[in-house]
Amino acid sequence: MEQLMTSPHTPAPERPLLPHELPPSAGQQVPGRPRRRRTRRVLPLAALLAAGALTLSACGDGPSAGGTDDGKNGAGAAHSSDAKIKMSSRDGATNASINDTGVKVTGGKLTDVKLTEADSGKDVAGAISPDGSSWKPGVQLERGTKYKIVANAKDAKGRSATENTTFTTVSSADSFIGSYTPDDGKTVGVGMPVSFNFDKAISNKKDVQSHIKVSSSSGQEVVGHWFGAQRLDFRPEDYWKAGSKITMKIDLDGVKGGQGITGVQSKTVSFTIGRSQVSTVDMNTQTMTVKRDGKTYKSIPISGGSPEHPTYNGQMVISEKLEKTRMDGSTVGFDKRNSYDIKDVPHAMRLSSSGTFIHGNYWGPSSVFGNSGTSHGCVGLRDNKGGGGDTPGKWFFNESLVGDVVVVKNSDERTVTPDNGLNGWNLPWAEWKAGSAS
Repeated sequence: MEQLMTSPHTPAPERPLLPHELPPSAGQQVPGRPRRRRTRRVLPLAALLAAGALTLSACGDGPSAGGTDDGKNGAGAAHSSDAKIKMSSRDGATNASINDTGVKVTGGKLTDVKLTEADSGKDVAGAISPDGSSWKPGVQLERGTKYKIVANAKDAKGRSATENTTFTTVSSADSFIGSYTPDDGKTVGVGMPVSFNFDKAISNKKDVQSHIKVSSSSGQEVVGHWFGAQRLDFRPEDYWKAGSKITMKIDLDGVKGGQGITGVQSKTVSFTIGRSQVSTVDMNTQTMTVKRDGKTYKSIPISGGSPEHPTYNGQMVISEKLEKTRMDGSTVGFDKRNSYDIKDVPHAMRLSSSGTFIHGNYWGPSSVFGNSGTSHGCVGLRDNKGGGGDTPGKWFFNESLVGDVVVVKNSDERTVTPDNGLNGWNLPWAEWKAGSAS
């Protein structure tokens, strides 16, 4: 028995067809009837549109991703959230910034954001802005680390939206960073330069220097100077003005430092210049004169370097203060015959990276102070073992700031080199400016 066939072009019959009314099978001609060419029936355009509308209604039934049906537009109507979330890094990025990580939203407010280290699952703290439009982590991200962010938001109608992304920050091998001094918020002496030490050699010095701006509230001109390929210092022609505020804007994120290395730092640092204190050590008289704001504050007897180991001449800046430290001559090149090892030197303040200090001395007899040089190149002040009591060593330590200047004169030694510590003041201004890349 042949099977009845229907199609959109052949409406289903309302009664059983008689044998002579049955459509012929493929290739078969109805006896007694001439062969006719079959024509295709075309539905009117309105019918097609109606069918399409029905199809669309069926596909759109129920809420779409990221939104909810609020029921105000009829059953089956779907409306996605107006909240549009934007991540700072695209999904799968492998060189993301460690500074610009964040989330923003338009058309709604963030409800929660979670940032985690992808491998360890460790959460990274952050905060949503008061107006709910953005989120930032509370700490700088690590280099070469994979992270995942999941962010949720809602629009004014309460409809939700979610976005997530996984990215990896720029690696240490492909980036450079500069450690700098002084730190944000510090109060320092008038001789304190801004000093950067980069962890990679910088060949694109001009661009790197141009993205570090140092300015003073005093209006002094501030110029950068390169010491080799990894150190960049900034200072004015003369010492900073007492009481001025120094601002350093670091905008190195994304800056090319050389072949294959990109900067990752972006921050603003400010510090304050305290009172002016410049102390002058005269090796002829073995005396140090302390001047505060241009006026003589105190005169202190000292014991400088011996004739065999004289102290450097020149302007030296206190770069570090230590209540107590160990001094071992073998670490700065002295042989066993001339070496020393004192485990508890009190009130030590560094003047050079090669090991020159101004410090308390409890092991020398009182008679040497103000009379003769006995040290291996340091400037010694009378002190007590353990640092207690009222001594010149303790007084000077308490009265000094990192960044104060100690000038040594009339020594038989050469002038300290400008890059040995924070001692760029020993370069004339014209030479200092000549070392700028900008």
